[in-house]
Amino acid sequence: MWGPKGPRGFESHPIRLIVVVLHEPQELVNIAHVVRAMKNFGFADLRLVAPREYDAWRIAGIAHRTEDLLQRVRLVPTLGEALADAVHAVAFTARGRTAKRNAQRPREAAAEVLAMAERGVVALVFGREDTGLDNAALDRCHRVVTIPTRPEYPSLNLGHAVLLMLYELALARGDETLPLKPPRRRAPPATSGLLEQLVADVERALDAVGFFKSHQRTLILRTVRSVLQRVPLDQREAKLLRAMAIETVKKEGRKGKKGKKA
Repeated sequence: MWGPKGPRGFESHPIRLIVVVLHEPQELVNIAHVVRAMKNFGFADLRLVAPREYDAWRIAGIAHRTEDLLQRVRLVPTLGEALADAVHAVAFTARGRTAKRNAQRPREAAAEVLAMAERGVVALVFGREDTGLDNAALDRCHRVVTIPTRPEYPSLNLGHAVLLMLYELALARGDETLPLKPPRRRAPPATSGLLEQLVADVERALDAVGFFKSHQRTLILRTVRSVLQRVPLDQREAKLLRAMAIETVKKEGRKGKKGKKA
C-alpha cells in the first residue's frame, strides 16, 4: 500500500523515497539483477512499467533472499503513472542529447537525488534493454544521466547500470565510512620478544636447509627482521610462522637420521 509519504509502514527516510523505475524491461533475469542490486545497497522500491514478463517466484530463485523487496514491487501500465508522485525524475541513457542543460554524470546526480529525496519521491528511470529510453520518456525527466563508458561500446547491461548508480548513492550518503567487518578472532600485536623468537626459529630453519651456504647470514636475518617489522603481525600470526619454522627444522632432522641409518 502507498500513502502520501511513500510506502505505508516505512519511515519517511530519503532512501525510502528513492524508487527505481524500469520502463518496459524485456528480460526476467535483468529484473532479478536489479532486485539484487537494490537489496545490496538498501533500496526497497521497484516500479515496473509494462514488463514483458514478471514472475516474483522465478526472480526470487535468481536473487536470493529478496522476498521482502519483491512483495513491494509495483507494476504499472505507463511511465506517466510510475512518475506521477515523483518530485524529481532522473533518466539514464547512453545516447547523447542535443540539449545539455539537464545532463549529469552519476556522481553529480547522486548528490542531487539525495537532496531532492528530502522533499519527496525521486525516481531513477532506466529503459528497456534493446532500445533504452526514447525521447518522449527522456522529456518526462528532470535530469538525464550518462554513465561514462567508452564511446565505441557505450551500452551497459541494465542490472550493471542500476548497480553503478545505487553505488554512487551509497557513497554520497556516506556508506564508505561504515566500519569493515572485524575479524572473527582478534589477537594482540606481536611483542618484540616474540618477533625475536621468530627470527631465531627462521634462522634455525634456514640453517637446517643449508640456505646460508650461499647467502650471507647477517644480511639475510636483517632483511627478515625488516620484513617482520614492516608487516604488523599479531601474536597468532607470529606463532604460526614460528610453528612452520620449527617444523622445518624437525623435518630436516628426521631426514638426517634416516641418512645415517642408511
